[in-house]
Amino acid sequence: MNNIKNSSAPKKPEAKSKCKYSARCGGCVYMDREYAEQLAIKQETVEKLMKPFGKVLPIVGMDNPYHYRNKVHAVISGNRKGDIYAGTYEAGTHNVVDVESCLIDGEEADSIIRTVAGLMKSFKYQPYNEDTGRGFLRHVLVRTARATGQIMVVLVVADKAFPSKNNFVKALIKAHPSVTTVVANFNNRRTSMVLGEHEQVLYGKGYIEDELCGCRFKLSPKSFYQINPVQTERLYSLAIEYAGLAGSEAVIDAYSGIGTIGIIASKSAGSVTGIELNADAVKDAQINLRLNNCKNAKYIQGDAGEFMLREAAAGRSCDVVFMDPPRSGSSKEFLEALVRLAPKCVIYISCNPETLAADLKYLTKMGYKTDKCRPVDMFPWTGSIECVTSIFYRKI
Repeated sequence: MNNIKNSSAPKKPEAKSKCKYSARCGGCVYMDREYAEQLAIKQETVEKLMKPFGKVLPIVGMDNPYHYRNKVHAVISGNRKGDIYAGTYEAGTHNVVDVESCLIDGEEADSIIRTVAGLMKSFKYQPYNEDTGRGFLRHVLVRTARATGQIMVVLVVADKAFPSKNNFVKALIKAHPSVTTVVANFNNRRTSMVLGEHEQVLYGKGYIEDELCGCRFKLSPKSFYQINPVQTERLYSLAIEYAGLAGSEAVIDAYSGIGTIGIIASKSAGSVTGIELNADAVKDAQINLRLNNCKNAKYIQGDAGEFMLREAAAGRSCDVVFMDPPRSGSSKEFLEALVRLAPKCVIYISCNPETLAADLKYLTKMGYKTDKCRPVDMFPWTGSIECVTSIFYRKI
């Protein structure tokens, strides 16, 4: 788990192929730069923000920073000529950019999405129109499991009446035998949310399974799962290494999702308690416990801050807290609860170094001190930066 290679320098020259969509898509802000230059920019960004708190270790880059996304989402659209296409929203608008292939998407996923769009005309499916609220197919979501090769296709439709659905699925599977499950998700609301509440399994089990750091995880259409499996293993391996687990520690996995980091940590800890607000994610986490025969971990639905306050009030503490908050960072209430519980060590996994720095400012005032911070390039070519920061040892 500690064999982390700093792959800052790619094996071969990068950025030879420029993305023809990047100007309109706006997702890959560094596509016009060499990969090594991009890594240097991200390293400098983190170093500036972390300067008051300690040294930043070298960023962990990728050997091959292309086609890494294991989750690809496409919007279905069309034009006045009746052409149907799939793509992404143009930056700052809801105009759909027709994207045939993306340099960071999984290649098989892009091919599946093109097939779905190509089949629509023969099945007389109309793309959904946001302005009029008319049409049928809204989005296509493809999830790919790197370790197992399983592929899920989610068809987001505006109507539960799905004409010729069996024949459509047969045509899709014939074109892509690698697809292991197809799910229809119903979303008839005029909303920016991609997925609706109700689903129907059209083919296969309705979920896929992947492996990460030696553990197996069930992924349903709504499961949160890191989109770059290669870098996720490096990120989580660093997090476990920095925690210094020796087999007896009591661990809290806050913002636990489907249980990935907690279940991986359980192999080296005494006990793990995961807390997650999303009830569906907790159900998946409990299934993942059984998949991994994990006896020393449990997952609870609820607010992690409130849970830690109850533990502190009962006179209980813990050795390590893993926290992986959203981009907005942790709430004041969560941080206050964390300080009240007073764990010996906190491992902070952050997808936004600015909010990481803001949270560290509070924690250091409350007697904690950073030990290590290392950026991990989870999203090459984009402006996003992931960091794992440790260890907030409480000053004596």
